[in-house]
Amino acid sequence: MTKTPHEVALLAKSGRLLASVFGLLDRTPLAGKSTLEIDAMVERFIVDELAARPASKGQYGFAFVLNSSVNHVVCHGVPSAADVLKDGDIVNFDITLEKNGYIADSSKTYLVGEVAPAARRLVQATYEAMWKGIRAVRPGARLGDIGWAIERHAKRNGCSVVREYCGHGIGQQMHEAPQVRHFGERGTGMELREGMVFTIEPMFNRGGRSVTTLSDGWTVVTRDGSLSAQFEHTVAVTATGVAVLTLRPEEHGMVAIPAAAAAAGPAIMAASGTPRP
Repeated sequence: MTKTPHEVALLAKSGRLLASVFGLLDRTPLAGKSTLEIDAMVERFIVDELAARPASKGQYGFAFVLNSSVNHVVCHGVPSAADVLKDGDIVNFDITLEKNGYIADSSKTYLVGEVAPAARRLVQATYEAMWKGIRAVRPGARLGDIGWAIERHAKRNGCSVVREYCGHGIGQQMHEAPQVRHFGERGTGMELREGMVFTIEPMFNRGGRSVTTLSDGWTVVTRDGSLSAQFEHTVAVTATGVAVLTLRPEEHGMVAIPAAAAAAGPAIMAASGTPRP
């Protein structure tokens, strides 16, 4: 379950490459593009520019490079030519990348054009909660500490936490032990040890937490039709705390700064890549 320093270094390399994929998305105007177009663009970048493998394609029979989850889609949204992004949408892109046999996993929710204040608050709260979970990671902490920090932030912001899906260990396989829940009690669960690598990926709904899966067998939506948002990073437990292996350039310094400062930082990027307050 724990990784050697060499393995963590390989995972960090995959993570840096994956962060550059989100840099590409940050620079891309999303309005008017279909999620299938974006999937093809990301695949070309990963394969041709990064000489890496899009790890999600073919995994469990999934035919695409990324999950594209728009508005009320919670996760596992399937790219489609008919799914054209428009002003006011929120969309989560969940992407995996394998280099030298090791996989990194990350996701980010984007605002497309001018988004309603309620949607903006949901996205911001989800992003803040991911960081609260990340800041709970250190040797000797418990998995329940992560879930407690995330769930507490959801309740304070009037959001619900999706419970059916969780973070996971990652390495040479996309999904490894342990499972990392985004709810729970402090001081419970597995003790964290140096060398553990896993994802933290909370999904917040604006309404109730209940979800359902559509007939395609992949797309998970909120049961009440409310908006949903998600953010994800791959992290490693270090001797003194945590390293975010998929850290994006605009996030440098996020781990160490107080939560209040994080809320004021460049947490959300518009579809054009312009920082949003």
